[in-house]
Amino acid sequence: MDDGLLALTSIPGIKIGHAHDDIGLTGCTVIICEEGAVAGVDQRGGAPGTRETDLLRGYNLVECVHAIMLSGGSAYGLDAASGAMQYLEEHRIGLDVGVGVVPIVPSAVLFDLGVGDASVRPGRLEGYAACEAATDSAKLRGRIGAGAGATIGKAFGMQHAMLGGFGSSYMELSSGVCLAALVVVNAFGDVYEHCTGRFIAGAQIDGKITPCIDKLSELPSAAAFGNTTLGIIATNAVLTREQANKLAAQAHNGFALSIRPVHTCMDGDTIFSLSTAKVKIDSLLQLYSAAAEVMAFAVEDAARAANKLTEAD
Repeated sequence: MDDGLLALTSIPGIKIGHAHDDIGLTGCTVIICEEGAVAGVDQRGGAPGTRETDLLRGYNLVECVHAIMLSGGSAYGLDAASGAMQYLEEHRIGLDVGVGVVPIVPSAVLFDLGVGDASVRPGRLEGYAACEAATDSAKLRGRIGAGAGATIGKAFGMQHAMLGGFGSSYMELSSGVCLAALVVVNAFGDVYEHCTGRFIAGAQIDGKITPCIDKLSELPSAAAFGNTTLGIIATNAVLTREQANKLAAQAHNGFALSIRPVHTCMDGDTIFSLSTAKVKIDSLLQLYSAAAEVMAFAVEDAARAANKLTEAD
């Protein structure tokens, strides 16, 4: 997949933009839906950092979002969503409340303060810059945006980890329905090829693969920080908000297929779903089943892209 171009931005109505600091090794990524999109969310793991996710529950008022912000910088990075709100308000994109618009911008962050310069964090300015850079042909693979400081397999300390970052995947289903995933992998666990079980990226000691799943009782306390994998699963299928939430939940199975261990107390793994509601879907079962597969491929793509690996490596 060439730079992940056949992925999330292949769904009309979605733009993506990045802003990152190559020295501080952190950044943010915005996913913009100018016409609004029905959205859901599912968060797992014991260390979440999120904003406006309660709004996406089925019993609340607002059904559509106008952007989603993914950011490094741990809790500090939540401020990047404010920059997106400023940009969208200036462009009159948001929920019409009579006296103006209120852009709905849910956000989630990952912990990358242990990489690069911990004093550099994405904020309002970086969030605004990411929106200015948003296009429907953005690069969606590697160490960019929110994935600039991502790492994989910190179980034995950062010095034994491999690089993480963005990956993407795309699938066409029946009747013109398409499904795409975008993920920034910053996992505590290791990444495996879900079809074969083959190791792709993670903890290595003395140049040898050391699966952390086998030695969790020996982990140093320093392994507690530096994690969280964030994902977007998007479709052009018509979904209700409840169905969108279920799509996000099903996509977490893709994390479980390719990251080991996953959803730990040291991760704040979060997946957002988006529906641009353009095509009527005949089979929710097909959509939900494919969500796990397309997300797993995106996770594996991220590990390969960040470490410049081919499928043969």
